[in-house]
Amino acid sequence: MSRLVYITGASSGIGQALALQYYREGWSLALVARRAEELDAWAVRQHLEPSRWRVYRADVSDIEAIAATGRRCIAEQGLPDVVIANAGISIGMDTAIYEDLAVMQRLYATNNIGLAATFHPFVTPMRERRSGTLVGIASVAGIRGLPGHGAYCSSKAAVFSYCESLRGECRPDGVQVVTIAPGYVDTPLTRENRYSMPFLMQPEDFARKAFEAISAGARVRFIPWQMGVVARVMRLLPGAVFDRLLAGRPRKHRQGES
Repeated sequence: MSRLVYITGASSGIGQALALQYYREGWSLALVARRAEELDAWAVRQHLEPSRWRVYRADVSDIEAIAATGRRCIAEQGLPDVVIANAGISIGMDTAIYEDLAVMQRLYATNNIGLAATFHPFVTPMRERRSGTLVGIASVAGIRGLPGHGAYCSSKAAVFSYCESLRGECRPDGVQVVTIAPGYVDTPLTRENRYSMPFLMQPEDFARKAFEAISAGARVRFIPWQMGVVARVMRLLPGAVFDRLLAGRPRKHRQGES
């Protein structure tokens, strides 16, 4: 029987690329998305074997819905070997604009609370089985704050800390927690960015590297490796130097801006 991977946000971008990578490696798929019909159509276009994939409709920001989806996956397909909490959103914000506070709330509901709710149904049964891997998708943007990107940067910084905490909780029971931190990947989330994106990767290249890191049980992996170097440099830069480097940098676009 093939191993099972559970992936949220699988209808586009890196989630879809991860699904195809795991499928090609012989895994069965449990795929979660709000746009379930699109995901069904994609699986058919890829000629995936019907017995090796199943799609679940859920919005990860709905705690009750995503937790129930995890329980349904266990009941219908069995306990996954790997759970990838990939679903996430990236929208710019301006704290001076009242409506953008709701944007921040929405990002945290998806990128943070939704990540924990995704993991929730699997933690206890994985501990009882004494095996399994929980994967959180962070971002290099979580290392330092960027102009107009306060909600996204802070949400991804929280992913690093949350996964580190969870790693310490789960390690004694044989459950691994892996944090993957992408740099810039060519997806619908990044194509509207108004600034340069060094070391831009194609989704399939990212997925291959992420699969290798997850299989190896890496604690934290920056992809591509060059962005890991950038992250280390960003951490070490004094605040005054970092501020000067960001002076005049275009802000992340807000909701509704082109």
